[in-house]
Amino acid sequence: MRMGEVTMSSDVQRLLEAADFAAIKHKNQRRKDPEGTPYINHPLGVSRILANEAGITDVVTLQAALLHDTVEDTDTTFAEIEERFGEKVRSIVAEVTDDKSLSKKERKLRQIQHAPHCSYEAKLVKLADKLYNLRDLKRCTPAGWTEKRVEEYFIWASSVIAGLRGTNQTLEKSLDVLFKESNILLGDKFLSERD
Repeated sequence: MRMGEVTMSSDVQRLLEAADFAAIKHKNQRRKDPEGTPYINHPLGVSRILANEAGITDVVTLQAALLHDTVEDTDTTFAEIEERFGEKVRSIVAEVTDDKSLSKKERKLRQIQHAPHCSYEAKLVKLADKLYNLRDLKRCTPAGWTEKRVEEYFIWASSVIAGLRGTNQTLEKSLDVLFKESNILLGDKFLSERD
């Protein structure tokens, strides 16, 4: 090795491969915020929350966080994820991917019902995903969203998170702070009072 050269661990290489794959897949997508933030900021942010705030060092979980929206929101297939990143990453991504053939109402209900039955790794990705999205909603309202829609998202997210409790205390505390700041009751009120 020459002076100044850095050897890269295989874990770092695997994470960079997933980040690069996600960046290519999401390259033409934007978030719904007024600035039209590049979509890749979201999966990178979810992975960063897991690593920096939750202390997660498991490469497979961090890869799944980077890839969690690729099948749902791009032309990526589960087979492609498995071929490139392995069966375990594919499995986690599958657990957090909504079935777009269902109505939005049904997808939201299924997330609530499915949350308690997810693997530990998928629960971590879901918690970090919700934390990122809720922080983003606190930062600014997405284009075309009303205050009521933002409130409904918070209420629905609290119902999903209720099924994830006991997974990671740090993430759950951060989420609880957001709910308290937004005066959102925790639990399943979304199901009985909202569509």
